[in-house]
Amino acid sequence: MISRDAIPRTRRWVVKIGSALLTRDGQGLERSMLTPWVDQMADRRDAGCEIVLVSSGAVAEGMARMGWRRRPKSLHELQAAAAVGQMGLVRAYEDCFKIRGLHTAQVLLTRDDLSNRQRYLNARSTLRTLLKLGVVPVINENDTVATDELRFGDNDTLAALVANLIEADLLVLLTDQDGIFDADPRGNPNARLIPEAWVDDPQLDVVAGGSVTGLGTGGMVTKVRAARLAARSGTPTIVAPGRGDRVLARIGEGESVGTLLIPFQEAQAARKQWLAGHLRVRGRLVLDAGAVKALREKGTSLLAVGVKQVQGNFNRGEVVACVDESGAEVARGLVNYDSQEASRIKGRSSLRFDEILGYLDDEELIHRDNLVLL
Repeated sequence: MISRDAIPRTRRWVVKIGSALLTRDGQGLERSMLTPWVDQMADRRDAGCEIVLVSSGAVAEGMARMGWRRRPKSLHELQAAAAVGQMGLVRAYEDCFKIRGLHTAQVLLTRDDLSNRQRYLNARSTLRTLLKLGVVPVINENDTVATDELRFGDNDTLAALVANLIEADLLVLLTDQDGIFDADPRGNPNARLIPEAWVDDPQLDVVAGGSVTGLGTGGMVTKVRAARLAARSGTPTIVAPGRGDRVLARIGEGESVGTLLIPFQEAQAARKQWLAGHLRVRGRLVLDAGAVKALREKGTSLLAVGVKQVQGNFNRGEVVACVDESGAEVARGLVNYDSQEASRIKGRSSLRFDEILGYLDDEELIHRDNLVLL
């Protein structure tokens, strides 16, 4: 079970910052409000923590640039505002992080990107590569192409799905409240902060009253829902006050800040359940004894050199079963090459992939982060 004491050991965070913490009275981005957040995230990077930022503010910035005083209701007007505002949002983050010697990268996603297995793997690989390079990804919904059916609807949900995508150690949802209370603190002076709770606690459904502001969408309802999404991959969530001093540093030191929502199972158990039981197996890879031993004893990725047979028809990103030569299932995972490609490279070193296929997408047939032993 995750606890406050374990948080200082976490090394990969998704941090979501809402519009109210970046803008002043709807007048677009306020650099004096953005800079302290960048400094806090850069400090976490200096402490050895990888940061993925999910930031609101594009629509608010676009509204300010267009001279609009009220948030539009039309999807197309929202998309237009976001398209205009993204220019200022990304530029502002780039300028601020540059002062701290850090590069940033803009990543725009839609729900379809994370439901399509191939695009899911592509997005996951890109984000992990950016983190490996020391870059801070700045993520937002791709509002300009999303439709009503594809929209995440709020950046809390997007942040939770990103936490699933990269297997984050912690999701931090920053808000204009001190956390989740047992009653609405705006109308009840006796409301008490809930310091921590199990993410599936039914009490949360009662106390997390929704709210809609002029610029942002959401409230505690969306934050509880996001925490439950993040819990699917075993990621804990902290709903934290965005207006406090050194909020990220205090969280990183294990201080009792905001509300900690604890997942009901550990990260590996959650991912194993998802891979083993929630997705249909599309094919099988028959492994030699050496590959089976490496998977079981060393926890390595599956390399093509250890594959003897490829069975079934599958696409990149689909789940395949890994079996030994007797047919006993050893593991399951998300495969990086389709069945035709896998058949051509089986038994071969990754050094020859470019020669055989004409390209090299991944050195592993299944990366260890996408593989669970059975």
